[in-house]
Amino acid sequence: MKANKYRLYSDTKFLTELIPYRNHLNMESLDKVVAFMKEVMIESGLSVKEQKWKVNEKEYTNVIAVYNPGQNRTLVVGAHYDVFGEKPGADDNASAVAGLLETARLLGENKPEIDYSIELVGYCLEEPPYYGTEYMGSHIHAQSLYKNQVDVIGMICYEMIGYFSDKPNSQKFPSPELSEIYPNTGNFIMTVGIDKYDNFNKKVRQLMSEASDIAVYNISIPTNHHLISIAGLSDHVNYWKFGYNALMINDTSDLRNPNYHKQTDTIETLNFDKMTEVINGAYNAITKII
Repeated sequence: MKANKYRLYSDTKFLTELIPYRNHLNMESLDKVVAFMKEVMIESGLSVKEQKWKVNEKEYTNVIAVYNPGQNRTLVVGAHYDVFGEKPGADDNASAVAGLLETARLLGENKPEIDYSIELVGYCLEEPPYYGTEYMGSHIHAQSLYKNQVDVIGMICYEMIGYFSDKPNSQKFPSPELSEIYPNTGNFIMTVGIDKYDNFNKKVRQLMSEASDIAVYNISIPTNHHLISIAGLSDHVNYWKFGYNALMINDTSDLRNPNYHKQTDTIETLNFDKMTEVINGAYNAITKII
């Protein structure tokens, strides 16, 4: 079975309609997201647990679902469920959480025969004021893998996978050199990482391309490049700190989406047909990575 755009839409709708918005201050909404993710993942037949930590007397939660537990190696797939401020956060990052939940369903439905475990993780505290700190849910998770000496194949971060445009010049770039390499029409998806993990990055891109009706491009930025900061603007950056392969699957964020971190980041702006193809490609990569 392949990804279902109606389920992606339904999950995104639930997340974007939560009031108060699911930012770090609104614990009731965050708890509702945790319960929702757990329900979907358990119904998909995955083993589910919570990972908790405290910040300023508030307790936050990562939701971790495991497919094919007990293997010697582990692939991590994650997405953050918190939002920036008082925003619905449809692309950032309800689109990715919906994608993560659809991945859980696909694993449960298709039951791929693989010789590694897959951990699907819903992270909290990716957004400011905790971005870049050790309080990020992804840092908590990556650190726990390192401490437990888990053999990590790599980490794939779903980060903003829902905004596309077929208009010429809808895709912007942070430098002229990139505009000469990639299309100026924002109807593609990207795997984004650093050159240290280029083999992993290219393999994910290739596997996505093989099973997705959407163009997939890769960028692996050298660590000494002046644009290195744009390569690590999500949860995957915390896995680099522990020496793990890691990348994000991304629609290029504010280089394409004018609604980034704005009240206008609503479900009506998303393209669920293309989101579906992103998940079809990602699922192929996730289940064939080794």
